[in-house]
Amino acid sequence: MFPNFYGNAAVVQALQHMVRGERVAQTLLFDGPDGVGKATLARRFASLLLQGDERIERDDMSLPHNVEYLAEREKWTSEKRADDPLLFASHPDFMTFPPDGPLRQLAIQQMRLLKDRAQLKPSKGRWRVFLIDRIDRANEQAANSLLKTLEEPPDHLVLIMTAENAYDLLPTIRSRSVPFHLGPLTPDEMLEFARLRGLQDSDRRLSLAAGSPGVAVSLDLEVYDRRRAAMVAFLDAASGRTPFAEWMKHSEWISARKTEKLDYYLAILYQLLQDLVGLKYGAAEIRNRDIEQALRPLAARVPFEWIRKSVVRVDELLELLRRNIQKGIALDALVLELRGSVPATPRGVGV
Repeated sequence: MFPNFYGNAAVVQALQHMVRGERVAQTLLFDGPDGVGKATLARRFASLLLQGDERIERDDMSLPHNVEYLAEREKWTSEKRADDPLLFASHPDFMTFPPDGPLRQLAIQQMRLLKDRAQLKPSKGRWRVFLIDRIDRANEQAANSLLKTLEEPPDHLVLIMTAENAYDLLPTIRSRSVPFHLGPLTPDEMLEFARLRGLQDSDRRLSLAAGSPGVAVSLDLEVYDRRRAAMVAFLDAASGRTPFAEWMKHSEWISARKTEKLDYYLAILYQLLQDLVGLKYGAAEIRNRDIEQALRPLAARVPFEWIRKSVVRVDELLELLRRNIQKGIALDALVLELRGSVPATPRGVGV
């Protein structure tokens, strides 16, 4: 019923029963890791409700022409974006509201536009379906504006929201939604996905994707390796294994790349910190297994509390991203703070 969708069979089955029983919930929330297929499933579900129209797939944010358009909008002034709120509507009864601008946020203007468009009757059939992709990127004004629509949705509206973590949302938004959690695919499912898609470098892609097929497909390994090398240098300096001056070369290099967002680097840093925990406590697999020998001395050097503190600080940096902080300065400050919290290491240990 949902062609070319992989994994999360229980969620798929529940949605199928919903349609077959003609008991379609008007507000759905799909949460789960990045790249696991939340927006893809939303489009497949909408296609089923709207009788299989292929135009819906044109609103896939990963398609080259959409990626190019989103990048172009980042150059617009905030006033211009506010005057022309972002939405995609290749099908008259299906609309996608994705994050917009350099900070990739959902704006109040988009939620006001959603409310206005929601009142329009379907052009054909029973339903109109709106997808709010990454509702966890809504600012406070946008989230409060959306609540007005959720409280009294028109009878013809099905609203699907996606988020990485449902608990990042306002409780009032969660309480008005039927939740569906999409988990990582199993290793066997990922292997089958890689085989059917004919993925190159599949072993490494599957390791780094950690059960997310969208990540496995879209990952640029050359770019990933470049960013990861910088984050390994970050951890080396933050743990005191290398001088702060060694990190500064990478910091200057990151700062010079104006179009690269800090969250790209922080996502990799999260993965590396997760791998450090895995190495400390004997995990059978880690994501970055191709550099396991470089990570083992780090894992031996730092205690769990240092790793936990690093994760907390990275969480705080992600919150500050909405204020458009300077990435180089932010990372430099974090390196210095973490260097100061590393316990004294006995001679010959972790070096």
